[in-house]
Amino acid sequence: MAGRDYRGMSAAERLADRRERLISAAYTLFAQPGFHATTIERLCATARISNRAFYECFSSREDLMRAVYERCIEETLRSVSEAIDMAPPTLDDRIVAGIAEYIRFVTKDVRRARLMHLEVRRAGNVLSGARQQAVASFTKVIESSARGAARTPPLDLHLLALGLIGAITELLIEWVMTEPSPPTEQLIETAVYIFRRTFSSGGPLAASAQ
Repeated sequence: MAGRDYRGMSAAERLADRRERLISAAYTLFAQPGFHATTIERLCATARISNRAFYECFSSREDLMRAVYERCIEETLRSVSEAIDMAPPTLDDRIVAGIAEYIRFVTKDVRRARLMHLEVRRAGNVLSGARQQAVASFTKVIESSARGAARTPPLDLHLLALGLIGAITELLIEWVMTEPSPPTEQLIETAVYIFRRTFSSGGPLAASAQ
């Protein structure tokens, strides 16, 4: 049976509203001061809900962190996929478009960058599965783009995609942790250089395969 309306909102709508307010509060607080420094009490105060209401929405801080992280990944994946779809159909153009969009989209909001590349690691093993799933999703994007190319690298494409993701991740951690942060365009240029050295016909992989 549906709950009675309260101030024009049903019970389901109130629950959804509280959940979104907690996600919004966590997006800011888990980024700064950070996951471990943020208590449930502070989250509830920022979201303007009771501590009891928190547990109607999430089972724990880790559960909330997972929801925020997965929201960031979903939005980033959508933006990167759209950029790749709009790029010319060559491997170079598609992957470069994806790299540039990923770095620009993530760094557009420092909270997103901190959550996706710093705080998710600090949260510990409870979020390792969510992070692994996110890496797998971005790996598939790179693999699907590369498989449509006329020429593919002479080594395992899945491992190469993982390596490229790892390089971009470390560049973004550097961007988050360093003061002043390196320019975003410099991060893109570096990641693209790594990609081209890996995938180009004149790169070290091609030479080693001869």
